[in-house]
Amino acid sequence: MPPGITTLAADAPTLSAANTGFMLICSALVMIMTPGLAFFYGGMVRVKSTLNMLMMSFISLGIVTILWVLYGFSLAFGTDIGSFIGWSSDFAGLSGIGITQLWDGYTIPIYVFAVFQLMFAIITPALISGALADRVKFTSWALFVALWVTVVYFPVAHWVWGAGGWLFELGVIDFAGGTAVHINAGAAALGVILVIGKRVGFKKDPMRPHSLPLVMLGAGLLWFGWFGFNAGSWLGNDDGVGAVMFVNTQVATAAAMLAWLGYEKLRHGSFTTLGAASGAVAGLVAITPSGGAISPLGAIAVGAIAGVLCAMAVGLKYRFGYDDSLDVVGVHLVGGVAGSLLIGFFATGGVQSDAKGLFYGGGLDQLGKQAVGVFAVLAYSLVVSAVLAFLLDRTIGMRVDEDDEISGIDQVEHAETAYDFSGAGGGATPRTSGSTPVSDSTAAAQTKKVDA
Repeated sequence: MPPGITTLAADAPTLSAANTGFMLICSALVMIMTPGLAFFYGGMVRVKSTLNMLMMSFISLGIVTILWVLYGFSLAFGTDIGSFIGWSSDFAGLSGIGITQLWDGYTIPIYVFAVFQLMFAIITPALISGALADRVKFTSWALFVALWVTVVYFPVAHWVWGAGGWLFELGVIDFAGGTAVHINAGAAALGVILVIGKRVGFKKDPMRPHSLPLVMLGAGLLWFGWFGFNAGSWLGNDDGVGAVMFVNTQVATAAAMLAWLGYEKLRHGSFTTLGAASGAVAGLVAITPSGGAISPLGAIAVGAIAGVLCAMAVGLKYRFGYDDSLDVVGVHLVGGVAGSLLIGFFATGGVQSDAKGLFYGGGLDQLGKQAVGVFAVLAYSLVVSAVLAFLLDRTIGMRVDEDDEISGIDQVEHAETAYDFSGAGGGATPRTSGSTPVSDSTAAAQTKKVDA
């Protein structure tokens, strides 16, 4: 994603109605990815955690939007301060921006750029939530989101995309968020789960997805919205780069889905719907940083490699004993690392920039730059996220009580259930003040006794 650049008056762009409309549509597409993610994650958890999982994504739409307007946009895309952070008083509160004032060097209003970037900021912490399913207090999660975007996402977005950000100045290529979004979220997820620990019954009790149709619906919405996420990140549609990114997004996603299914069939003997959905997301993650630098043939390679690597990575949690509930580390961290590093091999030098990868005569220079970006973001997000989780856990507590986790976090945190098993209508199981929460299965059994 190109940052704002200063232009001479004679070269100053004029507002393009076509590009402005295109970017507003792309912003809406990226917005729908967060509800899509909620469905994707919500279908993967057990019945008793469905609503909580949905809410952990939806709350990001509220919290991050307000913080972005107040100071987030300024920190991420304001005037550079020491290559680490930005700040512009005109951007704080979006109060000093004219409605037709253009984003530097582009033909879209600053307001349009700000709202497009807002949607990226919203979905990034929502991605983390999948690793924490079943066991985190909703209030603690909401506070974590507010703190995390402030001290992790906003600075990292400036490093990668802000004018003067140190990774951008180094020449690290990240078209739409392999480092700033996916590695950032995946590393944060790993940092938090190392602090809060495993779910009750991890590796002992079955924790199968309760609704694979919801998972597939969520994956479809993510795939659909990702075209805005990726193609829109060129901030216009005048030179064909966005079109290449659109094609590569489709190609890599298809390749990753097929590769995941192939690995799954060889390894476990079946083609699963969960594998198809997860493989598609892995491909979307991997092409996000790389799609503007490679050819469609390169996109096939990137997607296939990411599909196999992510399929292999999701099983590591059982080997190493960390409870990444919905495979955020295995898909987003591993997929983001793969996609970012593979630029160093497959960059053609003929699309987004003239930087070439190893297979196109560019040597190891670009691979080295990509590695710096990958591991800098990974280390920063991992450490700071773990510290934030530790501080919250020691003060207000991050986890629900063990009994509440077993009985159902939906009941405890939201006083509702996702499905009415009694057939009597209503979404919540009646509770009296101070009473012990009743699980879905228990409520159904009690109702049957009453009916009998």
